[in-house]
Amino acid sequence: MDRLRIGDIEVNVPIIQGGMGVAVSLSGLASAVANEGGIGIISSASIGMLIPDFSKDLRRANNIALREEIKKARKMTAGIIGVNIMVALSDYEDHLVAAVEEGADLIISGAGLPLHMPDIVIKDKAGKNKTKFLPIVSSAKAAGLIFRYWESHYGVIPDAVVVEGPMAGGHLGYKKAQIEDSGFSLEKIVPEVIEILKPFEQKFGKEIPVIAAGGIYTGADMFRMMKLGASGVQMATRFVPTYECDASREFKEAYVNSKPEDIVLIDSPVGLPGRAINNQFLKDVSAGKRHPVNCPWKCLKTCDYKKAPYCISLALINAAKGKLKNGFVFAGSNAFKTEKIQSVKEVFQELKVEYEIFRLKENSRKYQKAFQTWQAKKTGQVIVR
Repeated sequence: MDRLRIGDIEVNVPIIQGGMGVAVSLSGLASAVANEGGIGIISSASIGMLIPDFSKDLRRANNIALREEIKKARKMTAGIIGVNIMVALSDYEDHLVAAVEEGADLIISGAGLPLHMPDIVIKDKAGKNKTKFLPIVSSAKAAGLIFRYWESHYGVIPDAVVVEGPMAGGHLGYKKAQIEDSGFSLEKIVPEVIEILKPFEQKFGKEIPVIAAGGIYTGADMFRMMKLGASGVQMATRFVPTYECDASREFKEAYVNSKPEDIVLIDSPVGLPGRAINNQFLKDVSAGKRHPVNCPWKCLKTCDYKKAPYCISLALINAAKGKLKNGFVFAGSNAFKTEKIQSVKEVFQELKVEYEIFRLKENSRKYQKAFQTWQAKKTGQVIVR
């Protein structure tokens, strides 16, 4: 595999572990991925719910917990550590500042357009700020909008882009009708984003890596995306059923025990569709059952907690802790392919082997076609394809 380069960051294996909240990808998983040569990501979403008495001041708890997780990850790895920060968070800017001050190598932001940035995120002319910034987009139009805004308002542009397709897990940046529409497939969107970023690459004199995400599960998937021009991939679902993942064993076993029909789309209380593993909690919600919401802090800007049938942050933290009767598990479209819980090292080994096998098969087909063409020219035959 080619290495992934994001500015002066060089990644041995072009894999970014997707950020998963609440409390699914923290310092444990992120550091394990970084130790294998990928980029480990801590999710900042409602991270303060890990702290006792968080309800007294969840905003402050979020800030403390995020800083602690970055520091813990740094003690466990010399590799590359980033933070996934949702634009939809009410304390979004607090998280951005905390990530930069704690020396995160990069920030990835989706669930909204990351346009308005605090000064600390924007690189100054002296280059003191080394934290890279990667927006998550679901279309070339969104990518163009973000880059034009940054250029006109800050005089700089993001360092790379994560293009997330509709097969991802968790909250999705698509309408339900678009999710099964081939016109919104990752295979279609990745080349479109690459094309729209070319003028910015020329103007700013630097490469803007495009990272493919959403439904990527195997090394073969990686190869196909990189053949389309992606510089790397982001994977989340594949890393959940690992020993190092910060979620409970019950959470991981939900992946192992899932079947294709268990992977469902839901309407999240925050106004976005989401992909999850169906369970009794979600069936009760679908049937109209409401769970009383005692909101300690409006953690998501788009959440109307007075009308919400349940608190999504509480449901997700319950699931991460193994309390699946009072929560549910977000998952990507391929979660049902999970056969066992294994180590992050084993996942990386499998991905590398899968990638190499697919690469050799592709090269074999290419050489076979070239040989057939050469043979046809030599004998005067016509090859019909």
